[in-house]
Amino acid sequence: MPAAADMQVMVVDDQRSMRNLVRTSLNELGCGQVSECADGREALETLRQQPVHLVISDMNMPVMDGLALLRAMRAEPNLHGVGFIMLTGRGEAELVREAIAAGVNNYLVKPFTMATLRRKIEAVFGPLT
Repeated sequence: MPAAADMQVMVVDDQRSMRNLVRTSLNELGCGQVSECADGREALETLRQQPVHLVISDMNMPVMDGLALLRAMRAEPNLHGVGFIMLTGRGEAELVREAIAAGVNNYLVKPFTMATLRRKIEAVFGPLT
């Protein structure tokens, strides 16, 4: 696992304010390489050209939602191993089960704290350095 400063993270959310919040939190955790996409289709197209270590994606988005993005990534050999944290305002058990079945690495419910975001990332990659 790369150090936090070397970790490449993509934030996928249709709300610019949420992308900015996640980006700022990641920057404060030491992650300096953060890209953004507004929906799953844009993210998938970008990831095919520029893979990252971690995707933090909203569940509910137009065009392609987070679950469809996760399934598409897990189906592609070059993207299969990318870490994926699902970000959503809903924590219903059925959605969690669907995300787990699709291969999500972790699940983050909005609103979240920076400490919670750190714990979720570290649960996937180990301690951030």
